[in-house]
Amino acid sequence: ICLIPTSAHGTNPASAVIAGMTVVPVACLSNGDINLDDLRDKATQHAAELACLMITYPSTHGVFEETVTEACKIIHDRGGLVYMDGANMNAQVGLTSPGIIGADVCHLNLHKTFCIPHGGGGPGMGPIACTEALAPYLPGSPIEMADGGWRMADVNAKPSDPTAMTYAVSAAPFGSPMILPISWAYIAMMGAGGLTSATRYAILNANYMAKRLSPHYPILFTGKRGTCAHEFIIDCRAFEKAAHVTVEDIAKRLMDFGIHAPTMSWPVAGTMMIEPTESESLAELDRVCDALIEIRAEIGAIERGEMSQEDNPLKHAPHTAAHLTADAWPHAYSRELAAYPVPALREPGAKYWPPVGRIDNPYGDRNLVCTCPPMTEYAPA
Repeated sequence: ICLIPTSAHGTNPASAVIAGMTVVPVACLSNGDINLDDLRDKATQHAAELACLMITYPSTHGVFEETVTEACKIIHDRGGLVYMDGANMNAQVGLTSPGIIGADVCHLNLHKTFCIPHGGGGPGMGPIACTEALAPYLPGSPIEMADGGWRMADVNAKPSDPTAMTYAVSAAPFGSPMILPISWAYIAMMGAGGLTSATRYAILNANYMAKRLSPHYPILFTGKRGTCAHEFIIDCRAFEKAAHVTVEDIAKRLMDFGIHAPTMSWPVAGTMMIEPTESESLAELDRVCDALIEIRAEIGAIERGEMSQEDNPLKHAPHTAAHLTADAWPHAYSRELAAYPVPALREPGAKYWPPVGRIDNPYGDRNLVCTCPPMTEYAPA
């Protein structure tokens, strides 16, 4: 049995199921924290088969859960272990650690926290940290040193330690030589003090943005002091009822400001999760905040009836140069509002022109559209 909070990444229950476990969900409180009463009940009910609790810290809702050590103790007292998803290590490094919190094993995502891009192989590459008791169960190496050279390991050989694993999960025993040197260089150049500073700035940046946006958007989850960790969630669900504006409309409108939308509708549908990390300047944080504040003003105009619910900049975003320079302009709002909603976009080089206008996202997700040439083009003459 693997206990997993209902707020978890979808990869968590997927990984547990692939490993042959049965996933039992654990409820969360209204503030996003793990419901300890439900955790205690589930852990007691399944104590005989309890393998582990899988958690993320700070929580998936972007909050430092103050009861996380108690949650780990509940599992340990019933014979289980704690697996920590390292997705939010950006808010831990230098300030705390999975071991201090009570985790027995944790994968450390190199993307974001340790300088690897979020795509292109980053998410799949990272070291595994574990307690000494679990070390013998880590995967082995596909090669071994013998007779002064390297050779392929005999996967059928019996290890001296009967609990040791003899199989490998990667053909490269030391990981990816294309990726890992980047993180090594980053850590070496930053040093312990620099890594801790990066964590502090990631948390500071998120709280700065949350405070700037809180008069305009509800902040969905915060700690007891009204603060978040390194990420926060703005709630956009009320706009659909009041102005017929969805979170997707806001994301499309952000393109007119030259901004790629943050995570949409996860972990809560109809919301946006904003995670600035430590790497953005104050000017860039303000640029994103200014855009979201201006978009909120446009939503307000729709709510007050000053703009149509069907014909407004959000519903028709993003606006391409071809659309804006066409002879016909079928909208009640101005071309200027569509293209330059804030003065800063008029600065040289500031304006990004989306190459494609509004598309039907669900249609593209549900229907395969192949742009490959017909197979006859590949046939021999």
